[in-house]
Amino acid sequence: MTALSVETTPLDDVRHLVPFLDSRRPLVWIRKGEGIAGIGEALRLEFRGPDRIRRASEAWRQTVQAATVSDGVRTPGTGLVAFGTFAFDDESSATSVLIVPDLVLGRRGGRSWITRIRRLDDVDDAPEDGDGVGAGSASQRGGHPIIATDDLPRPIAFGDEYRLSLLPAGLDEEGYRSAVATAVSKIREHDLSKVVLARELSAHLPLESDVRRALVELALGYPDCWTFAVDGLVGSSPETLVRVHHGTVTARVLAGTRSRGRDAASDHESAAALAASVKDQDEHRFAVASVLDALRPHSADLAASDLPFTLKLPNLWHLATDIAGTLSDGASSLDLADALHPTAAVAGTPTREAVALIRELEPFDRGRYAGPVGWVGGDGDGEWAIALRCAQLDETGNLTAYAGAGIVSDSDPAAEYAETTMKFRPIVEAFG
Repeated sequence: MTALSVETTPLDDVRHLVPFLDSRRPLVWIRKGEGIAGIGEALRLEFRGPDRIRRASEAWRQTVQAATVSDGVRTPGTGLVAFGTFAFDDESSATSVLIVPDLVLGRRGGRSWITRIRRLDDVDDAPEDGDGVGAGSASQRGGHPIIATDDLPRPIAFGDEYRLSLLPAGLDEEGYRSAVATAVSKIREHDLSKVVLARELSAHLPLESDVRRALVELALGYPDCWTFAVDGLVGSSPETLVRVHHGTVTARVLAGTRSRGRDAASDHESAAALAASVKDQDEHRFAVASVLDALRPHSADLAASDLPFTLKLPNLWHLATDIAGTLSDGASSLDLADALHPTAAVAGTPTREAVALIRELEPFDRGRYAGPVGWVGGDGDGEWAIALRCAQLDETGNLTAYAGAGIVSDSDPAAEYAETTMKFRPIVEAFG
């Protein structure tokens, strides 16, 4: 077990966090200009398999118990924190990770801070499962962009601008429409209410390219979303999987989509059509029910609005429902992410049958797309989104973006393909 020494101290206002990040492997979680940014890697915990989130929660508790923490700010995101991203599928080859940075810069509610994290000791905790991954595995990367001036990082100049063209991969338009038609047939023939089918776009990002440029585009273009970068997963998600803060649990469920209108009148018509759509209301109801069922064992007073509201984003309207309650069992944000994943919003209903159909019809591994992404603190509080409107960048520069649509019995393949095209827009514009 690796013991950590953690110290959080206040800073003068840090107005922008992104310029401090590594240009190729940024580590950040921001919304409306507030959040946390990580520099370097003090500890890395890796997981795979069906119990990956549960083992991550256990490993995090052990890490917290072994840490010495001094926190002079005491606000969400201070003290010991880890950034995390988890694979969607139990059978995915993608690694799920928790990353504790060397330095964390944060900004919330007009207050800024810096957290310094040091490793105190290492005891060999090699995994026994033979794949080099386990709840105790750890590694450290060097070369992070810290310029030692009074022991504080300095912003790094941005690299040259670039433009990428993301092209279909895995399923082209005809292939995706065929998959949707097959899903509709299976839904009508079997005891299946909904399945979410995704497709991919891909490109190659030259090694000298500055990923932070895409992050700036996402953060500015979608300020109400969670803009994130964790271990190469970059995106801006509108959907809160779960947030835990001082005993309160909240979640936001999104399901049901329409494009924005070209002018005020057509935009209003689009929102009204979404609210009146039986197909979208049914899809939304399945998603809300899955979240309520997962959270009820952890909250005795869980509440959700009777009807969804229309949520306006720069490119889309969504049906949305906010859920809130008081934790009754001391569960951490990671525990709740484990209980919730995968929701009907990104898998389908019933979950097991929907995931099996996804494996059958999607000719690729989703990786971390549609899995939990976010951060957890030493007290178990944290913020986790569903990894949507995102792309995965690997170490060779291959960039893969993902977008999906919820398929129900009366879905139209052409309309579902058009929906995924709308959902690709944030990533396509950020990188292209």
